[in-house]
Amino acid sequence: MIGPDHYLYTVIGDLGGPKTQAQNSKTGPPADGTGGILRVTQHDKPVSDPPLGNKYPLNLYYAYGIGNSFGMDFDPVNGKLWDTENGEDRYDEINVVKPGFNSGWFKIMGPLSGNHNNVSKDDLVNLPGSCYSDPVFSWYHSIGVTDIEFLKSSKLGEQYKNNIFVGDINNGNLYYFEVSDTRTGLKFNSSGLNDMIAYNNNELSGIIFGSGFKGITDIETDHNGFLYILSYLDGKLYRIVPR
Repeated sequence: MIGPDHYLYTVIGDLGGPKTQAQNSKTGPPADGTGGILRVTQHDKPVSDPPLGNKYPLNLYYAYGIGNSFGMDFDPVNGKLWDTENGEDRYDEINVVKPGFNSGWFKIMGPLSGNHNNVSKDDLVNLPGSCYSDPVFSWYHSIGVTDIEFLKSSKLGEQYKNNIFVGDINNGNLYYFEVSDTRTGLKFNSSGLNDMIAYNNNELSGIIFGSGFKGITDIETDHNGFLYILSYLDGKLYRIVPR
C-alpha cells in the first residue's frame, strides 16, 4: 500500500517462526523483518527517517509487535495509518499506528487492562523510538478480523464519509465505525461499547452494518465512491449502494 508520504507499506506477521525481539521476546533473536509493518521507498530502499533507527533491518520497520494483520488503511483526513490485527482466541484489534508503534504481540493482546497475567509495558521489548498504546477497539472473542477501509466518499450518505468499515472471515460480518472528532479513536452511540470492547452478540449488533457474507477478505472504495466487498467462500464481489 502506498501511503500519503509516497512510501510503500506492507505488513508481515510472525510467520509461525521463532519469536524475535520484534515479537517482544527479550531473549529471542534480533528482529528479522517479521512481526511488523515495514516501510520502504518505491525504489525498495530504506526511508530517510526510520522511527527505530538506521540499523538494518530495524530501519525497515514502521511498527512492530504485530502477530498477524490482514488490513491497513490511511485516514483520508489526516493521513494516519490504521490497522486490524488478529489475536489468537481473544482480542482481535483495531489500532491507530504511530511511527514506532509496538502493538504488544506476543505479550499483550487487546487492552493492557484486559491482560490478567501481570504483564506490563516493562515486559515488552521497548526499542528506542518505540511507543506502546492500547487498541482503539477490540473484539473479546476472535472474529478473524480482516480488512479495514475508510469510505472516501459520501455516496452512501454524508454520515459515512471518511468513516471506517471492517470485515471478518469467521462470521461474514461487515462492521461500521464512526471515527472520533479528534480522529484518534472511535465513538459509539451504544453505552455498552464505551469500554471499546465487544464482549457478546448484543454488543456486536451495535456495530454490524451488514451480514451474510461468506468470509470477507477485502473492502475497497471504487472511483465512483461505492463500497465493494470481496466474499471469499462464495467467490463473489458485492457492491454496497444506497437503498
